[in-house]
Amino acid sequence: MLRLIIIIILLLASFLTVFKAPTYHLWLLAVLVGEYGILFIGITLLALLAGFLPGRYVWQGTVLGALAVALYLYPIVSAYVISKSVDKDISHSFLQSRSTLHQSSLKPFSFTKLFQLDPLQTQFKTFTYISYADTNLTLDYYPATVRGKRPCVMVIHGGSWSSGDSRQLPELNAVLSQAGYQVVSTNYRLSPKWQSPAPLEDITAALNYLHKHADVLQIDTGKIVLLGRSAGAQIALLAAYTLQQQGIKGVIDFYGPADMVWGYSLPASKLVMDSRRVMANYLGGLYPDVPKQYAASSPIEFVNRHAVPTLMIHGANDVLVAYGHSERLRRKLVENQVPFYWLKLPWATHGFDYHLNGPGGQLCTYTILRFLEGVLPEDRSLN
Repeated sequence: MLRLIIIIILLLASFLTVFKAPTYHLWLLAVLVGEYGILFIGITLLALLAGFLPGRYVWQGTVLGALAVALYLYPIVSAYVISKSVDKDISHSFLQSRSTLHQSSLKPFSFTKLFQLDPLQTQFKTFTYISYADTNLTLDYYPATVRGKRPCVMVIHGGSWSSGDSRQLPELNAVLSQAGYQVVSTNYRLSPKWQSPAPLEDITAALNYLHKHADVLQIDTGKIVLLGRSAGAQIALLAAYTLQQQGIKGVIDFYGPADMVWGYSLPASKLVMDSRRVMANYLGGLYPDVPKQYAASSPIEFVNRHAVPTLMIHGANDVLVAYGHSERLRRKLVENQVPFYWLKLPWATHGFDYHLNGPGGQLCTYTILRFLEGVLPEDRSLN
């Protein structure tokens, strides 16, 4: 009986690979289920092996356990299928020079990587890039492993505009610096104490700092790409589409709210997050009270034929930022003939990139490196 109960619990958890999480804590579990599926498969197989012992409900547990294994395999199999076309699809979106990635051991997806730990973090230096009367803002600088002036990736953290900092998910920063990019992870002023457009002003100040200290930091200021997660993606998109004179050549959008007006009309479940309250804290009020603020903070409002190439990464099971944000941004980019690529992950939820060696983590890391090659073409080596 205990075996059956354990298998039923594992089966219920496996449903999070195909259904959206209904509550906050189940969303956290969904991140683990989708990206650490190998671990859950192992636990389920151990429970199935117990079926060789005499007991009640053996065959019922075996059937349910087999179904759970199949569902845990879904993200892995999906990632493998997507990996077969990602090279062709992204090459079609971005004309590029000969890819050094094709000459390396890096692949879009590897089964063996699922059993490996995430890359180790690399050392970084912290600099204060602006001082206000009431606060100082810093950025973390991860130097490229390739000498000379290098292109720069500026990372903008998530956290509902009210939390998080530059140390969030640093593993990707290490990967990018090892690939030959200068990486800068930036803090910005948080709500509700500070409201929009404060974060955009901060990113502008950070870019000015990079330009001013380009020689010391060895940054090619004509080759900057912004990368943002969640709320940080909204800031990154807005900055990329409005500050192009700063040498920004592309933007990477991890599950970001691209249409704040539409997003207000389709809030997340309050059992997961009170998204309308989050937006009100950031924008200074609910939509009926400050509609112009919502429009002014919507990146899609600023997409035109001069917008920079865009990489969107979004999971269909996202319960915090609706998948429709990326679809609406896609339509606006198509309408204005802006080069873009959308990495769609049917099993993934918000924050799936917590584990870089998971199915989604592998695909997004590879796709980011290919995107950077496409918008910043030059010969590089992966050291």
